[in-house]
Amino acid sequence: AGNPVVRISVNDTYDLGQEFFRWEIATAVAGSIIGINAFNQPDVEASKIETRKLTTEYEKAGSLPPEQPFFEQGGIKLFADPKNASAVGSGNLGGRLRAHLARIQPGDYFALLAYVEMNPTHEARLQEIRLAIRDAKQVATCLGFGPRFLHSTGQAYKGGPNSGVFLQITCDDANDLQVPGQKYTFGVVKAAQARGDFQVLADRGRRALRVHLGKNVELGLSELLTIVAEALA
Repeated sequence: AGNPVVRISVNDTYDLGQEFFRWEIATAVAGSIIGINAFNQPDVEASKIETRKLTTEYEKAGSLPPEQPFFEQGGIKLFADPKNASAVGSGNLGGRLRAHLARIQPGDYFALLAYVEMNPTHEARLQEIRLAIRDAKQVATCLGFGPRFLHSTGQAYKGGPNSGVFLQITCDDANDLQVPGQKYTFGVVKAAQARGDFQVLADRGRRALRVHLGKNVELGLSELLTIVAEALA
């Protein structure tokens, strides 16, 4: 993508402590420059509030509040707030993804926010998507698995400069486990976190689109890779 890259070699595993210290300082300095308080996370907290609203509703009603995709094709559903839905136009899935990726401008970055199981197969497909977008758009790109990325880059996405274009990917969990002492499952919590995070992205005026793959994540990611490649051609 044409961005400067620094490579640091360490002589011993004990030198990793030095690197932790270096990058803690670097994070604070970089945060100050781009307008992020590295010692606070108000926008991450906003996502937690939205998530708690959804899980509380599940406790009361036995299900998450219903949601309606604004577009569906071949089992893949698109969700967004009205502003972002309008921005991707009309047409088929490829055309809408093309319109979303066309929102990436010089100096922006692109982030894949994947609320799917983190395993080598899924990561490989997602990295292929990320690299295709990086090479075509010549911008910095990143991949984060949700909800784990929320406490690392989540604040930057929602509270930093409005220079990110986001593609959130969700799914229906094929396997799920009950949360002890609660009516909801871990899958419900993850779904609520994804929806809560997207809501705050939208509230902050971010350029974001959510792609829901259904239960067959591997097949869905392969189809998404093909569609993205065609959209970038």
